[in-house]
Amino acid sequence: MPVSRPPVAGADPGRRRVLAALLGTPVLAAGGLAGCTDPSSTAPAREGPVELSVFWWGGPERAERTERALRLYGERHPRVGFRVTWQGFDGYYGRLATQATGGNVPDLIQLDDSVLTEYAQREILLDLTDHVADNRLDLRNLPDGLARYGQVDGRTVAVAAGQTAAAVVFNRNLLRTLRVPEPRAGMSWDEYLGWAQQVTRASRGRVAGTSDASGDHRALWLWLRGRGSEFYRGRQLAFGAGELLDWFELWRRARAGRAVPGAPLVEEADNGERAHQLVVSGLTAASLAWSHQLPELQRLTRAELGVVPFPGSPTAQWARASMYWAVFRGSRNPDAAVDVINFLTTDVAAGAVLGHDRGLTPSQAVRRAVQGSVTDPAQQRAAALGDALGTAIGTAPPPPPKGHARVRGLLVAAAESVRSGRVDAPTAATRFLAQADAALAA
Repeated sequence: MPVSRPPVAGADPGRRRVLAALLGTPVLAAGGLAGCTDPSSTAPAREGPVELSVFWWGGPERAERTERALRLYGERHPRVGFRVTWQGFDGYYGRLATQATGGNVPDLIQLDDSVLTEYAQREILLDLTDHVADNRLDLRNLPDGLARYGQVDGRTVAVAAGQTAAAVVFNRNLLRTLRVPEPRAGMSWDEYLGWAQQVTRASRGRVAGTSDASGDHRALWLWLRGRGSEFYRGRQLAFGAGELLDWFELWRRARAGRAVPGAPLVEEADNGERAHQLVVSGLTAASLAWSHQLPELQRLTRAELGVVPFPGSPTAQWARASMYWAVFRGSRNPDAAVDVINFLTTDVAAGAVLGHDRGLTPSQAVRRAVQGSVTDPAQQRAAALGDALGTAIGTAPPPPPKGHARVRGLLVAAAESVRSGRVDAPTAATRFLAQADAALAA
């Protein structure tokens, strides 16, 4: 259920500018904005009271932390108040689309990279480039790759709310019981799947070693980068049928060696819900996840969860935004909204309140300053993973192109069709490539 809050600090609400139409969730209208002036000619914020609406996804703990940080900003800027709304990720973009049709797009919105490029190119997001150039939005302490990962077509359109890494989350209690060593950083994919087979054998088939990642786009992406390739090149796939068949073959061998569970369990986990992660439900010893998800996963199980980087070279990873803060281009108070993002990103007190709930604090200076104030053990383990990767990570690619969300779904469907035996791997690969090309060209 979406949760709305009254203003964190009071002010009369202003009218939101209106999006002309929607093509469908999460795609907003191709025609852009109706009744919006050019942001470059937007008048300075009024001297009187200002209310900013803020919308994000997450759980109660994230809400509590975010509201405390916004309240802190309001104490320093008494004329600025906030109206906040938050909910779980499921249905988030649908609700954002509904708000848009009603002319109520929030001033500040949380996004992920599945929609960033599309929203930017449809001119739904405020161009933040000038604010960055004069340091009103100070990104100088962000890792270079993390700052670039908020740029689309050379323009800064969003700022990382946190930094994350692709990670293996594993059940320490189970591995101790089975007397199987924990997975380690630097394993190759073949070594990792060999470890997973060892888990299955040690449990006498009661628990599989790892989840099946054949339909996981981030796993495929890092596997490709480890081979010197990429997932995207501009608005096209950067890999072909041969590479995809090699990927499917890797996971066919994993299934043959019982390193992964059967197709029905994998498909249940493919829906992305944290509670359905197989490491949480106890059906596998490990699952592939984002490091910033570790605290939430830990809250769902009594077992102690550990975390290591994805298999393969750390250079395949990059400074990835777990999610972004962005400003609606039609905001009536864009300068105030940008200042709030700057506060959430660069202020030490705000960083201490927010912790690593959205991932590692994006500013390296703030990260160092608040390190001792993060007391949650799972957040500490996630932060330690980020520190361990350090500067070993590779160069950040551009954010995924428009159509990425559709491509992700197509990969899941292709992998499921191969796992179930409904379609052979060559047919599934050919079909995926054709459908993905069409989605990216649309």
